[in-house]
Amino acid sequence: MLPRIDSIKQIRLKVGITQKKLATMTGVSTSMINQIESGRSQPSYETAKRVFDSLASLEGKSSSHKAGDFCSKDVVKLKPSNTLHDAIKKMHESSISQIPIFNGQELVGVISEDGIVKHLADVGESELKNAKLADTMEPVPPIVDYDTPANVLVPLIRYSKCILVSKKSKIIGIITASDTLKMME
Repeated sequence: MLPRIDSIKQIRLKVGITQKKLATMTGVSTSMINQIESGRSQPSYETAKRVFDSLASLEGKSSSHKAGDFCSKDVVKLKPSNTLHDAIKKMHESSISQIPIFNGQELVGVISEDGIVKHLADVGESELKNAKLADTMEPVPPIVDYDTPANVLVPLIRYSKCILVSKKSKIIGIITASDTLKMME
């Protein structure tokens, strides 16, 4: 069973090819692709199958984006000895909602807006500003390789505040929920 004919244009645009390129790949005229996409012509089953097969092969290639393509490369970092006040200030300055915590070169945790709010509920505002990140940080987030396929990231971000991206064992980027939305565009 084939997808709906009216989805051809949407899929073609998603994979980023022209009508002319699709026509060449499927052995029909550009005019025919235009007529199919505009609803002025109904292709035969064989033509529709060739079109969808061509698009599917390209879709597989277009989904070959990697984690490194979507990560934010400017990773803001803090130390366990920093305070929650430092984290809040950095989050506001950089418009971010989570910050990885490093002890030297070693990743030891992450602080997030959600974690700060939970800590505030537990200890109250009076102790919030001077609390050390070492006492309030959350566990180390998942770390994926730069070349990890992007389709792996969406399920992972559902269970984590962020994902860190490494290349040659060095953290070079961070992926948040908003970064995963970029993949959908």
